[in-house]
Amino acid sequence: MEKVIDMQGVTWKRNGKTIIHDINWQVKKGEHWAVLGLNGAGKTTLLNMVNGYIWPSIGSVSILSQEFGKTDIQKMRQSIGWVSSSLGERINGRHVTEEIVVSGRFAAVSLIFAEPEAADFEQARRLMEMLDVAHTYGKHYEKCSQGEKQKILIARALMANPDLLILDEPTNGLDFVAKEELLQTIEDLAARPDAPTIIFVSHHIDEVMPTFTNVLLLKDGTTFATGTRAEVLTDTNMSALYGRNITIDWKAERAWLMLG
Repeated sequence: MEKVIDMQGVTWKRNGKTIIHDINWQVKKGEHWAVLGLNGAGKTTLLNMVNGYIWPSIGSVSILSQEFGKTDIQKMRQSIGWVSSSLGERINGRHVTEEIVVSGRFAAVSLIFAEPEAADFEQARRLMEMLDVAHTYGKHYEKCSQGEKQKILIARALMANPDLLILDEPTNGLDFVAKEELLQTIEDLAARPDAPTIIFVSHHIDEVMPTFTNVLLLKDGTTFATGTRAEVLTDTNMSALYGRNITIDWKAERAWLMLG
């Protein structure tokens, strides 16, 4: 089966300091993965490498069957959608939502230098309907709730029909209801037959919805555990990760942490 991500023995150093090391990670087409780890575990560095912003000091990386050093990285990025808090901070809140969604078609955050067509706005409306934010059409981005903003950014990422969609801690700043609504939206998106491969990054294991059948757990810049949710999200692994006695309580096919 085609590998969407293939990292073999990857180490990356900055100014002589090792940031991530000995990463082995393979994601096959049709799989959806959660990447978990505490702050400083190496999640952001890993995502930067997937997007080709940094290259391994040691090891090999192939994304969407394109090996680093043998491919056009800029072209490869056109097949990757990335939603992150840093992207949200670059959005001009005075722009209306559909323009922000359409901007994803041009790998931009506005339409200032773009020439969108009517078909682009039709696609934007369809995506906004699919993600349950069509009611924000014509509304200024700054007037939207935080949950609506995240869905708008996901719609923007989908405008280019990516093969890989990376959601980098998309629930940050959301209240409980908004978070649960966003997680359900992501679950519904992943269930679609035309869905891209989704990488969901978080440090909260209860956000690993059932659609994410595989988990990569990072600790201290390297792979701590990898496999199915049941294999990775265990009392033993979580206790070792946090350095405390942790128990996993499974409810509604989701894992919840409990101390003691």
